[in-house]
Amino acid sequence: MTDFDALDVIVVGGGGAGLAAAVSAAELGRQVVLFESERELGGSTQLSAGMFTAAGTSVQRGLGIEDTAERHYQHYMDLNQWRLGPGLIRAFCAAAGPTLEWLLGLGLDVPATVSPDAHTPGLCRAGVEDVWRGHVPRDQGYGLVQVLDRARRGHGVEAVLNTRVERLLVEEGRVVGVVADGVEVRAGAVVVASGGFAQQPDLLDRYYPEARAAGDSLFVVAAPGSRGDHLAFAEQTGAALTGHGWGLMLPTAYFQRYHHWQAGFPPKSRVYVNGAGRRFMDEDASYAVSGGIILAQDGPVWAVFDEKARLELPTGYADWTPERIAEEVRAGRLLSSGTVAGLAAAMDVPAHALTATVTRWNGTLATTGEDPGFRREDSLAAKGSPQPPDPIAVAPFYAARLLPAELVCTHTGLEIDQRAAVLDAAGTAVPGLYAAGEAGGGVLGMRYVGGGNAIANALTMGRIAGRTAARRN
Repeated sequence: MTDFDALDVIVVGGGGAGLAAAVSAAELGRQVVLFESERELGGSTQLSAGMFTAAGTSVQRGLGIEDTAERHYQHYMDLNQWRLGPGLIRAFCAAAGPTLEWLLGLGLDVPATVSPDAHTPGLCRAGVEDVWRGHVPRDQGYGLVQVLDRARRGHGVEAVLNTRVERLLVEEGRVVGVVADGVEVRAGAVVVASGGFAQQPDLLDRYYPEARAAGDSLFVVAAPGSRGDHLAFAEQTGAALTGHGWGLMLPTAYFQRYHHWQAGFPPKSRVYVNGAGRRFMDEDASYAVSGGIILAQDGPVWAVFDEKARLELPTGYADWTPERIAEEVRAGRLLSSGTVAGLAAAMDVPAHALTATVTRWNGTLATTGEDPGFRREDSLAAKGSPQPPDPIAVAPFYAARLLPAELVCTHTGLEIDQRAAVLDAAGTAVPGLYAAGEAGGGVLGMRYVGGGNAIANALTMGRIAGRTAARRN
């Protein structure tokens, strides 16, 4: 049992960031306690695929891939238009690889094999990077949490579950502990790793209104504890916030209500068209960029496919199944017609444009395997599916409304520096206060760099926060 009268570090939140912080501080010999608002540890990390984005790793080297943190940093900053703090992002990219090696040392298993997706252990393409950096562990996010929790127990860090921290203790401008369930608990430093605010509609309205624009199609896959406690801590301490209006929304069909491993996947043979009836993107483009591409279109965006594609959807999923598509058609929500021209009329797009789009699709990618305009063959090859998709030619034809509607994580957090120290409005560190994960703002930017970005942020900055808090107390 931890002596609560002799604590060095308190960690608020038991997801990936909090566990990484707690273990890292304990490794340096500090007395640590972790408070978790829910009944079990893991947070959103446990719900994830566990993919971790990093450069210069032993896994990459095992596949003969040369990569560096500097190259990762350049890509990261370019994708985010240099709107993030270079010092923080350079520190994150430099520490991500060593953090993965630390996790491997704790028992995480990421084999040095090529992976076609986020659910097959190995190295896969995380986003739009030219060097693959997505490290997928065995047992996914659950396995990642189990590795960290085993290390937590091994270092004697007590996890107090079902206990929500109400506020921070602040004396003479310094954070000296927390109040949890009405009880004051003191420590030399506090690490806030309480997650984001995806489950709190009023906070979405204030800090990420783009998510609410999805209307009735919006669904959230973040952990139940994602209630934005860090935002209240900011008001209490005068801490600055950063990342307003940023988050991750995955493109989905309007009727989808589950993450894809439960929902299923749209048919391979599909074409995305905009309000002008024209194709405008690679249908398998990474969600690092696809949501922004879709939002940039005039009018609604549609996924167009045919009867053969519908019938070949696998059963056993919640959303993308043959019967679910038929059900949506019968309800009048998913458009269908016996002809492409008739489908265009239902979509309110020019018939000649949609006809030309489908004809072009059938004559290029679906026939030759080459996609001169959008290079989809590259994305299909990276996913381990190099065979050309079928033509869109078997009536009836279908059109499902497509939009960013799956809310995964929010990016507005306590502003931190490269040491994970929380900053105030003047850019000065708030004594005794550190943050990581979604609660620590500035690493997750306007563009999600790719699969594994949030996990790498949580664990890398969690480790930095834990070590910094331990060494300064």
